[in-house]
Amino acid sequence: MNTKEIPYKIYLDEQEMPKQWYNLRADMNNKPAPLLNPSTLKPMTAEELSQVFCEELVKQELDNDTPYIDIPEPILKFYKMYRPAPLVRAYCLEEKLQTPAKIYYKFEGNNTSGSHKLNSAIAQAYYAKEQGLKGVTTETGAGQWGTALSMACAYFGLDCQVYMVKCSYEQKPFRREVMRTYGAAVTPSPSMETEIGRKILAEHPGTSGSLGCAISEAVEMAAKQDGYRYVLGSVLNQVLLHQTIIGLETKAALDKYGVKADMIIGCAGGGSNLGGLISPFMGEKLRGERDYLIIAVEPASCPSLTRGKFAYDYCDTGMVTPLQKMYTLGSNFIPSANHAGGLRYHGMSSILSQLYHDGLMEARSVEQTAVFAAATEFARVEGILPAPESAHAIYVAMEEAKKCKETGEEKNIVFGLTGTGYFDMFAYEKFNNGTMTDYIPTDEDLKQGFDGIPRFPGNEF
Repeated sequence: MNTKEIPYKIYLDEQEMPKQWYNLRADMNNKPAPLLNPSTLKPMTAEELSQVFCEELVKQELDNDTPYIDIPEPILKFYKMYRPAPLVRAYCLEEKLQTPAKIYYKFEGNNTSGSHKLNSAIAQAYYAKEQGLKGVTTETGAGQWGTALSMACAYFGLDCQVYMVKCSYEQKPFRREVMRTYGAAVTPSPSMETEIGRKILAEHPGTSGSLGCAISEAVEMAAKQDGYRYVLGSVLNQVLLHQTIIGLETKAALDKYGVKADMIIGCAGGGSNLGGLISPFMGEKLRGERDYLIIAVEPASCPSLTRGKFAYDYCDTGMVTPLQKMYTLGSNFIPSANHAGGLRYHGMSSILSQLYHDGLMEARSVEQTAVFAAATEFARVEGILPAPESAHAIYVAMEEAKKCKETGEEKNIVFGLTGTGYFDMFAYEKFNNGTMTDYIPTDEDLKQGFDGIPRFPGNEF
């Protein structure tokens, strides 16, 4: 089909919106390793997980075999407020780069929370409400997950308690206020409110915090309160499942115009956005139907895939969560105060870790000054101010488009634009003032985190 016929924005009708989530694990030959009970080192049972998570979410977490799971009608109804989300053909960026490549991006920032996080937040809030719970606790990095969950909890009338990574709490006061406007209680983490928070502050005085710290505090508070459960915005299988609506819509939009992607690119922190975007494409790859180049992009300051170890590790700094086999920098690794707060996590989704380990996708780490330069160029030609997290994918997409200019290849490049950066102006100010710096941990820095990875038979790395 003539590319001139492809509109700037490809919209699906509401009737074309996926009615099911796609469970990529059903097509994986090597399933992700099971979560382990840190006390017994045996796979976590549904009963054990139900003490922390909602029962229906536990079923989704443990289901390795059901390829498609129906999306409940109340969630579909909520989705229709902001979905289907547009797939944008980046004509202006292509012209600016003078590339023969065709660039597409799936824009997930067209809702008040500003990102893709709402896709899972509304699902998790729904299941909590169905179970008759009073409320939920969670952590948030950049604040987009906390914002999304506060919106979802307000919709279903649930109490929402958010532990926000301290550096983001201080850098993004307006993101915090959006959460409070939706009724959430927001606490900077690590805090003095929890035993784990006090312990972390004693060991790391003045720390700017991390997602690992905030997770520990949220899990502790969920356990202390009757009628509460903990919910998580990334990493877990259930979250990647809900986010597959991104990839399913993306593929449906491409199929509508007969476009076959050559490469799929996404930023990677815990893995929810990347996993959601690539799932249907990876499914085709796993089934031998089509091949794609799939690229995970992470910050050089927190390089779990590119420099981490593939091993069982704790998902949190306080070591209260189950052990997950993943690419990890060690649960006590405290990343630098990188401005892409949503990517400051020491580990990676077990699904994505297994796929990467099996050579089914690539990973690249990039420095934040280069990322913000790409974000600025993108904003000036495409008219969207991207979140720093999203800009990691933008950077690599632009680099790949420049390669096509050199080779003359007309590749179809698809990347995920996870959200907007309008609450990230502190970071943009640093970049615009020329005071932003790059930090790459040394091998010695990483060794301190690796030394904390638990050692037991079968966990060699």
